[in-house]
Amino acid sequence: MGSKSPEGHQQIPDASNSNELKPINPSQKASQNGSGSADLGQGIISDDDDDDDDKGVAPGVTTSTDTDKKKKRKRSKRKKTKNNALPATELKQSSPPRVLISSLFPAAEYPTGELVPYENTSRTTGEELRYNSRLWDDNFLPDYRQGAEIHRQVRQYAQSELIKPGASLLSIAEGIEEGVRALSGHQGLEIGDGLKASMGFPTGLCLNNVAAHWTPNPGGKDVVLDKSDVLKVDFGVQVNGRIVDSAFTIAFDHTYDNLLAAVKEATNTGVNEAGIDARMSDIGSAIQEVMESYEVVIGGKTFPIKAVRNITGHDILRYHIHGGKQIPFIKNKNPDKMEEGEVFAIETFGTTGKGFLDDDIGIYGYGRNENVSGANLHLASAKSLLKTIDANFGTLVFCRRYLERLGVKNYHLGMRKLIDNGIVQSYAPLVDIKGSYTAQFEHTILLHSGGKEVISRGDDY
Repeated sequence: MGSKSPEGHQQIPDASNSNELKPINPSQKASQNGSGSADLGQGIISDDDDDDDDKGVAPGVTTSTDTDKKKKRKRSKRKKTKNNALPATELKQSSPPRVLISSLFPAAEYPTGELVPYENTSRTTGEELRYNSRLWDDNFLPDYRQGAEIHRQVRQYAQSELIKPGASLLSIAEGIEEGVRALSGHQGLEIGDGLKASMGFPTGLCLNNVAAHWTPNPGGKDVVLDKSDVLKVDFGVQVNGRIVDSAFTIAFDHTYDNLLAAVKEATNTGVNEAGIDARMSDIGSAIQEVMESYEVVIGGKTFPIKAVRNITGHDILRYHIHGGKQIPFIKNKNPDKMEEGEVFAIETFGTTGKGFLDDDIGIYGYGRNENVSGANLHLASAKSLLKTIDANFGTLVFCRRYLERLGVKNYHLGMRKLIDNGIVQSYAPLVDIKGSYTAQFEHTILLHSGGKEVISRGDDY
């Protein structure tokens, strides 16, 4: 999810073959590139027995040993648990995805992301690795890796089954969100349940010149995906407030291949440049150089691809999708540096338009300003609404669909009061000029002491 500033699938190479960077959890045995699907059927017990030759027994004579072997073969079936269910090691993800991720990985050893050592590998010392474990609490990495695996499995399903010409954007959004809630095991309908695990922010589904911050709203016109559209899909998964923020772009028409390739390479450039002590100015400059080396031909006309100037990547804090640091996609004089232990959303937006986004009509979502108290509110509907927001979303961004899913009604006047008092901030869709096309790719990275973990990396991007 982009932070507004003040003014086709590719196999990813495995970058985990270096011994310079070690995961915090040394017992981790899962794939270092993340899992495209969670097929854990390897635990099935085989029915095959290798019988030794019985010496000195006449053909056709049944011995007690033969009988025992036959009994053993009959008993050699897949074991079931007390409730007659298959053990967790034999579970596979369903379609649509509904099997708990924690059931697929019962030891909580979730797949790591792509592990990339820093160029200055002298930073990797035993003391620093021990410091890393103190810097992050014991649940930090399991929570993040669980959220990342949920994101991978849900987006894999969305790419193969949901996102097709003729599908409504509402059906795509609901399919993604139902998958996230099912795999996390938290439907968010009881007070406080959505704070344990849920959507990190509403599913963004942005077409063509709409770059960011659009989601279907109740009562809105049903928008149907066309084969000529360029669709950005941006959604987050949070587990105990640890938010995985990742996005991709899909186009069915190969006309836009260069646009997607430019933005994907720019995002990967940002990932490569990121690390401890990396300057935001250097990262932004590298991203822009790669992005703007591309052009795309649409309708016989050549368009240079521009980096969007007024939306940025950002750091992520617990229960806060946007922290205090920004990563522009252009040359800049931002003096901030990345620091050990921080989490960043490395994202880029490219466009065939003017490269500057404006607020469009409508509302994408809302976010609670925790620094503003509601003690002075007098309107009953505003006070009731604020209580619902605090109990169910806290500082997580939410949308009107999420409120109505909880059964909240007649909230518009109360919401206006909360916004006017600075208690809640609203987010509008962000658009470039009509007729232009925009694309987005995004990954979440964790800055270990010895290297970075691209936590959201998968086989798709």
